Amino acid sequence: MTNAASRHTEAPVIEIRITSPLWQARPLAEQTVREAIAAAAAFSKTSGEVSIVLADDEMIRALNRHWRGIDKPTNVLSFPASKAGGKLFGDIVVAYETLARECDDEDRFFLHHLAHLTVHGFLHLIGYDHQTDAQADEMEGHESKIMLCLNMPDPYLERDLGYDDI
Repeated sequence: MTNAASRHTEAPVIEIRITSPLWQARPLAEQTVREAIAAAAAFSKTSGEVSIVLADDEMIRALNRHWRGIDKPTNVLSFPASKAGGKLFGDIVVAYETLARECDDEDRFFLHHLAHLTVHGFLHLIGYDHQTDAQADEMEGHESKIMLCLNMPDPYLERDLGYDDI
């Protein structure tokens, strides 16, 4: 990546763990996640370590129930590291079936939506939220810009139409 923001920070350290065999159907998933994290870190001029878990609905449902009291799967969860210093951002967990279902329902390309959820999760790790309209507008604006840096569609303005060949 050669944009100006990437020259000001070190590349993030990214650990990816795949806990569901469903992800085998998407051989470019790990690369997509790495590129999304790198773009988000460059855009936000931050560097550090992040852990990504590519999971299934069962795992994310258990996490959602335990940490948020919501007994259903969700597409992505973020777990920021403690604020005690250091360069560990935290963990992002993405659920395969929910992501795939959203792609089908919304006519999105799988890898584009994966990149968007990864960017969204990363922004949560570095302190962004969407509890208020103003927060949502700011966070969505950053997500849109990062997705465009990845040469992917703005998730809030466009839909990927057509076939999912990736």
